[in-house]
Amino acid sequence: MKIFAISDLHLSINNPKPMDIFGGSWDNYWEKIKTDWNNVVSAEDLVLISGDISWALKLEDAIPDLQEIATLPGTKIIIRGNHDYWWSSYNKVKNILPTSIFAIQNNAIKFNNCIICGTRLWTIPTTNSTEHDKKIYERELIRLKMTLDDANKLAENDLPIILMLHYPPFGALWQDSEITDIIKQYPNVKSVIYGHLHGKDCRTKNIIIKDNIPYHLTSCDQVNNKLQLIFEV
Repeated sequence: MKIFAISDLHLSINNPKPMDIFGGSWDNYWEKIKTDWNNVVSAEDLVLISGDISWALKLEDAIPDLQEIATLPGTKIIIRGNHDYWWSSYNKVKNILPTSIFAIQNNAIKFNNCIICGTRLWTIPTTNSTEHDKKIYERELIRLKMTLDDANKLAENDLPIILMLHYPPFGALWQDSEITDIIKQYPNVKSVIYGHLHGKDCRTKNIIIKDNIPYHLTSCDQVNNKLQLIFEV
């Protein structure tokens, strides 16, 4: 089984939003993603989508976007991004998902011989951060531990853990953080994916290695609208 990843699809199937206003990499981007997806993903493979899935504001309005993803090969696992305003309660989201899509929210699931876990995170505080942002960040650290603890319980016989995040787990210089310090405490974590970063002005690298763990950036515009192969089991 191959495990692919991509994020920040920003779909709006029934109410098209012109994404090309954000730059040339968004021109016809969804068709490019679908072409690549169909070329590389088989029915037994897994595709991880780390948030910012749909522009919809209401749960029912996101259904066409989720159905569009469901038409593509493979099993899909999604987490919430900061723009997924349609994502209401976890149970409500699970109830409307097509059969080939599974959602994770601060927990973990076992898929074949691999454990997938995930949480949204938040922007790492800086000297300019508000108290509100700091409180959200502290709460997200607790949720990070929750999803990793849940994954550890499922990782019998040392099964590999893949961690899905939306926000980057480090700052612009890829320095260590409280997030990476937490992650390295879980030796079964074999790969981390994240998104959220866009545009030519942000400092990015597609893969960062920390504590022997590869961290994969998967924002679609940063990976040329191609799925990233991150693991095989």
